Amino acid sequence: MEKLKMFINGEFVESKTDKYYDLHNPSTGEKTGEAPCCTVEEVNAAIAAAKAAFPGWSSTPAIKRAQIMYKVRDLIIERMEELTMCVAKENGKVWSEAEGDVLKAKEGTELATQVPSLMMGESTMDASKGFDTVLYREPLGVFAGIVPVNFPAMIPFGWMTPVCVATGNTIVLKAASLTPKTAMMFAQLYKDAGVPDGVVNIVTCSRNEIDTILEHPDVKGITFVGSTPVGKKIYQKAAAYGKRVQCLTQAKNHALVMSDAPIERTVAGVINSAYGCAGQRCMALSCCVVEEAIADKFVAELKKQAEKIKVGPAYDKTSKLGPITYKKHYDEVVADIDKGVKEGATLVLDGRNCKVEGFEDGYYVGPTIFDHVTADMTIGDEEVFGPVLCIKRVKSFEEGLKVMNANPYANGSVIFTQNGYFAREFVRHTDGGMVGVNVGIPVPIGFFPFAGHKDSFFGDLHCLGKDAYRFFTESKCVTQRWFDEVEMQNTEVSTWDGTI
Repeated sequence: MEKLKMFINGEFVESKTDKYYDLHNPSTGEKTGEAPCCTVEEVNAAIAAAKAAFPGWSSTPAIKRAQIMYKVRDLIIERMEELTMCVAKENGKVWSEAEGDVLKAKEGTELATQVPSLMMGESTMDASKGFDTVLYREPLGVFAGIVPVNFPAMIPFGWMTPVCVATGNTIVLKAASLTPKTAMMFAQLYKDAGVPDGVVNIVTCSRNEIDTILEHPDVKGITFVGSTPVGKKIYQKAAAYGKRVQCLTQAKNHALVMSDAPIERTVAGVINSAYGCAGQRCMALSCCVVEEAIADKFVAELKKQAEKIKVGPAYDKTSKLGPITYKKHYDEVVADIDKGVKEGATLVLDGRNCKVEGFEDGYYVGPTIFDHVTADMTIGDEEVFGPVLCIKRVKSFEEGLKVMNANPYANGSVIFTQNGYFAREFVRHTDGGMVGVNVGIPVPIGFFPFAGHKDSFFGDLHCLGKDAYRFFTESKCVTQRWFDEVEMQNTEVSTWDGTI
């Protein structure tokens, strides 16, 4: 039984807390370890370590920081198998998905290796007569990352840490208390790559200790991924304390399926998006808005393909759908399916009571499909965060777009069609921040921002892409002029000298 430690100032340190979180293997239900609920004093120690490391790290040339991030990338590749197994065992992603989680961490690290060019400022000679202006981008100091359970590699070490530290900042990560083992493996990896002590620190704690982070004067910014209610509170509180904040929150992603879409191929894309990662991702396609003309055929094909999905333990490489990550959330997903039945939706495929031979205590929910979901049903508008797909039937493109945009969340939105006009109109008028045309999971490669809208995001600058570089740096404008012999004799200076 593994008892995890904190990672502070380059060392794994045992917590003095008397409160621990039980860790489980979701494929078996077996308890595998404990993670500490770190004390306020320990969280403060992590922040202090990050603050102390900042002057030396921020003054390290960007090219040197990039070289270290290249080493981090190389070690991710070298340890891919070990990291993938850790994600699979603690999170429940099937092997290919767990490997993808780690590959996304590599992708974010590759973005960070571009720091010498992407952190460049701008300059203009003679911005005003004789005045030259240069804009520099500088690191701010200590950032805090607050991490969810669903992507133990990608979110903390793809979205948060790489660009944060590459730009010269330091970070305190609040790892997900139920899936922290992958984060601790990355901590060792960063140390082995040559990242100085104190630059990356990792704790596990409760919301009480998170308040310490939000209020702490030495923490300059917060990056958060999680639920909308919590994200909104974090955004409000951290902003009130003068911090830079980005909060990536919930989703209820919709796809509009037009009557000209090739049904079998479209269903394959929907299946992949809806049931990948057991539906536990904020880009899961959880609702299809289908033109009535093809709805019966579409739902029949959907059921046919979904029934073929092999549900099994995460580390069995033949499994296509793994377990829910933890027991409490498993119960919530089952309760949501119960609610959909009570609300009157047609249950086409029921994933409740899904049992895997030899793994009867695992947290398995099979592929679930609801048809005839209407506007008054919560199952079609609130995030379930499980392998549950809802079908809403509409008569036209215009009605379908209206139904989609009525949802308060706007992470991703998709259209399946062979009609260029409908595709273009959809791209122009959808509320979704990440839009797919015949692409079920429209997450752009990390050189573009992960750009959710509406109640799926709170902040001004998104994660990844150039937005990440702007979020983790502050601009400084320097205006200068040098006097010639004539100007040295001038004693009359305009109030607007050099600014007009």
